[in-house]
Amino acid sequence: MLRYNIILIPLLLLAILFQQYLPTFTEYYNARIFLLLAVFLCCSVTISFPVMFLFALGCGFLWDAQCYVGDHSIDLSVSRENAPSMRFGASILLFGLAGSFMHGFRQLFFQKKWILTCILVGMSTFLFMMAEYAALDIIRGVFSVNRGVLLQISYTSLLSIVTAPLLFAALLGLARLFDHSIVETNRRAKSRWNS
Repeated sequence: MLRYNIILIPLLLLAILFQQYLPTFTEYYNARIFLLLAVFLCCSVTISFPVMFLFALGCGFLWDAQCYVGDHSIDLSVSRENAPSMRFGASILLFGLAGSFMHGFRQLFFQKKWILTCILVGMSTFLFMMAEYAALDIIRGVFSVNRGVLLQISYTSLLSIVTAPLLFAALLGLARLFDHSIVETNRRAKSRWNS
């Protein structure tokens, strides 16, 4: 189990690295594949609760670091004040909440109901992005959710649903490679056949 948990760390680091190079789909209201969140959510159902919180801490830190790095200068002819943003570390809380939500449905994954689990990844992505946007609205002091924002979040969530089966297949392959069982077997059915 320890080897499986350790191998997930480079997987999350690769996700944040590839996140930089994934394009936005302009025809779908600038939706994108939120790869780091999708990988984290898929990992959340395969690991223990304390490990999930450690990963939430790391992913939230990496996401905030990525968002804070770069040129955030503002054209003074457009705005004379700094653009409001969330505080560094707020994403850790959002990742923790999204991971807890997914971890609560862990039994669906164990029962091999992967279609439902993939849909839950999309729902978690939707809730994560809505919470992030709502927090930004509270900081700005205005509520500005419009059709474009909802469609962008919805399309991003749909892309997470499409990405989730590939990620689950990769996680099952890694678990098999490291001789770690992340799917429970039905022991009662086996014992009935043996008796």
